[in-house]
Amino acid sequence: MTAPARVVTIGETFRSTLALTPESVKSFTRLVNDLNPLHLDDAYAAQSRFGGLIASGTQPTAHFMALLATHFSQYAQPLGLEFDMKLKRAAYATDVITFEWRVEEAYWKPSLNGDLVKLAGEAVNQNGEVLVVGRSTILVMPKPAHAAQ
Repeated sequence: MTAPARVVTIGETFRSTLALTPESVKSFTRLVNDLNPLHLDDAYAAQSRFGGLIASGTQPTAHFMALLATHFSQYAQPLGLEFDMKLKRAAYATDVITFEWRVEEAYWKPSLNGDLVKLAGEAVNQNGEVLVVGRSTILVMPKPAHAAQ
């Protein structure tokens, strides 16, 4: 039998929004060394099946993963353990993406001194199209007493 979660709430949902620009797409792709011309070369991308610049898949997934740390670190100490991301469609360099996670399962794991948390989420563009579907398992520990102040 597992112990009830102590730090997170099952059903907890949180989101953030990212507005891409051609400049942010090019900058990010250079930063992660993804030199695919679909992310860097306007003329090349315009002639592709996408008809314009698209973000590297690492860009929306990085923001999606980072949202977990950003959210839970407001009141706890999170640590990512597993991520499963499915890229469903391209993120265009002008998309506004809303990322949303929800806690599906959580239980207290004494040996790790925290809640083992399973989440599911989606990244959706301004047209309601699903770009990324994600699942994650993270550890969410109480903040150390000295950090809570």
